[in-house]
Amino acid sequence: MDGSLALVSDAAKARAALTPLRRELLERLREPNSAASLAGQLDIPRQKLAYHLRVLEEAGLIKLVEQRQRRGFVERVMVACAETFVLDPALVHNAVERAGDAQDRHASEHLVRTASALVRDVARMREAADREGKRLLTITIESELTFATPADFDAFGEQLSDAITALARRYAASPVRKGGRRYRLVAAAHPAIQTKAPTRNP
Repeated sequence: MDGSLALVSDAAKARAALTPLRRELLERLREPNSAASLAGQLDIPRQKLAYHLRVLEEAGLIKLVEQRQRRGFVERVMVACAETFVLDPALVHNAVERAGDAQDRHASEHLVRTASALVRDVARMREAADREGKRLLTITIESELTFATPADFDAFGEQLSDAITALARRYAASPVRKGGRRYRLVAAAHPAIQTKAPTRNP
């Protein structure tokens, strides 16, 4: 597919997509396919599969791309409406900010809410850019760090804040940049997920 993305912000659409079988169907329908073909791949009766495809179609998650005659019946070929579906965090998370959290840069609740808003807003802008045939310009920088002590963590936070503040001043809103595209910058750090070291054969 073309890398398109769709934000699922409607609760009914989310319910339609969240069963294991329908998630599998959305994955397989990144490329056009029919109920008959999918039934054979998944070893599920075609009538049962057709029901789930109908639910996904009515929810606007898949669409008809072709109809063809097959041995006395019409085969409907479907494809997912996007390559990637993003569930709006607001459907499963209370986005209301509690007093004080916004001022506490170390509050994990504030990070979760900020990340949720980031997912929602970027997904919506990506959908709009796809409709207009444009590219959405973003920046993502990732790195892993190690802090020996809490004092190192605090020192890094202060240094990062100072560096971003100094850089942001150069690109802050000004008469010279009037009419330019405004961007939102988010810098965050969280403990890295511990992964198991690969097992070595003796």
